[in-house]
Amino acid sequence: MKAQDILARHKLQPTAMRMLVLSYLQKQEKAISLSGLYDDFENADRTTLYRTLKSFEENGLVHSITDKKGTVQYALCHADCDVHEHNDAHIHFYCTSCENTYCLPKFNIPSLELPKNFQKSEVKLLVEGVCDQCQ
Repeated sequence: MKAQDILARHKLQPTAMRMLVLSYLQKQEKAISLSGLYDDFENADRTTLYRTLKSFEENGLVHSITDKKGTVQYALCHADCDVHEHNDAHIHFYCTSCENTYCLPKFNIPSLELPKNFQKSEVKLLVEGVCDQCQ
């Protein structure tokens, strides 16, 4: 699907920066931090990149993962995510060698029961180890 169509589906105006960032994210195999994005967009304003990522997240286009170091990473969502709900209940993997974070969408987070009167709003699972590239 074209970047412009994806943005329209998520009710986002197709600005030049949004188109560039979305195209960039579509090519990534791992989650990317704001700093990583900024390094690859050397002529872009850091605040504009941050606002782009946050608008993507608020509209169900990306989800965020906080890695072991506390750095927020961003990755594209599944097609069924939207402004009302993120449906990215999959495991994230943090490689302790290369320090990259990967989405593992084929591995869902197992359901869990909470004690009575506890209401969950989000479940995140970060697995640490060594990725296939670093082994």
